[in-house]
Amino acid sequence: MQEYTTLWIWMLCIIIGVFFLTGIKIIRPTHRGLVERLGKYHHFASPGFHWLVPVVDKMYKVNVTEQLVNADPQEIITNDNLNAMVDAQIYYKVKAEEENVKNSQYNVNNVNYQIVNLSRSTLRNIIGTMSLKSANSERGRINNDLHEILIKETTHWGIDIVRAELKEIDPPEDVQDTMNKIVKAENEKIAAVDFATAAETTADGIKRAEIKKAEGVRQARILSAEGEAEAIRLVNEAADRYFVGNSQLLKRLETAQFALQNNAKIIVPANQQLINVISDLAGIASPQKDSSTTHGAER
Repeated sequence: MQEYTTLWIWMLCIIIGVFFLTGIKIIRPTHRGLVERLGKYHHFASPGFHWLVPVVDKMYKVNVTEQLVNADPQEIITNDNLNAMVDAQIYYKVKAEEENVKNSQYNVNNVNYQIVNLSRSTLRNIIGTMSLKSANSERGRINNDLHEILIKETTHWGIDIVRAELKEIDPPEDVQDTMNKIVKAENEKIAAVDFATAAETTADGIKRAEIKKAEGVRQARILSAEGEAEAIRLVNEAADRYFVGNSQLLKRLETAQFALQNNAKIIVPANQQLINVISDLAGIASPQKDSSTTHGAER
């Protein structure tokens, strides 16, 4: 009898132990818990150790870290009637406060699914009013508009929309080929303009160098001519100063010599010396004489 009693005690202890261990719940810092008792919200569970009544209590763990939702690619018709494949990524997280965690579970059914569909419909509304070119060039504006609309529409979901990013906008293949050709042509045009500008700059540099060189040659010639003129001027001044008298005398002697060699007849005024006769033959005027005393002789 005593053996049966001891056995029942051990069995009871095991049952109690299993019952206790079954109720132990541990919550990590990345999660928060909502505890329901018999289907009704009972209390909020913060990170740490918790014990729940097995079968009676049930805990729902909620991730409060930032999460990524990839909106599935969809085909959108732009304002210029072109089809574009559009994809986006949404980053959100559940706010860690009790009320917000409750809202994320009780005010919306499946947050991820709801965000994906809301993002897709919002993108159709935004891009549908834009041309394909403006949609590609104004991605920042699309991201901002999508972010603001998602924040407004998820106010009561207990979540925080961290950011929204447009992942890609792919036009149809034929349109993409045309756009690539346009971009290539524009790049080639820019390259040609840059090359022409560089060539023009080089030509301007060569032109300026040649002008400088010509100016240098001109200046050198001017200086050389001025030097030669100055030298001639100095020579003339020296000749005028030192050789004028001697040259006149030399001219007179040359004239007399020429006349004597050719037996020329010379009219010599009376009472005049030979030097005066030579002066007359050289074309140098003799002093004025008294006309009444002048006589001539012929030899």
